[in-house]
Amino acid sequence: MIYTKRVYENKGQRKEKTFLVDRMWPRGIKKDELNVEGWLKEVAPSTELRRWFHGQPERWQEFKKRYYEELNRAPEAWEPILKAAQDGDVTLLYGSKDREHNNAVALKTYLDRALGEIGKPE
Repeated sequence: MIYTKRVYENKGQRKEKTFLVDRMWPRGIKKDELNVEGWLKEVAPSTELRRWFHGQPERWQEFKKRYYEELNRAPEAWEPILKAAQDGDVTLLYGSKDREHNNAVALKTYLDRALGEIGKPE
């Protein structure tokens, strides 16, 4: 199972593998405070796409489309998360205040689909 969680709510030890999926390190969080499997900057949307979207919910559908195109071109960026999710639960950490319209939510949907494809018979 893949979960998303705001980085500022990630307190204490976690049972599942946890990945920070933002391009920029979250403000006010020390690197030794955040217990993560990895900081996967390259899985985050490009700077151009992030700036274009800038948390505008009316652009959400187009943002996801463009972000998925970026992810399709860079499987090496998200494969570590996919492999971890095949072995157990994973949490994707993000910094955005918007809990419904952020790159971690879009990435979760993308990876859930990829996991579904892996389980399908050929």
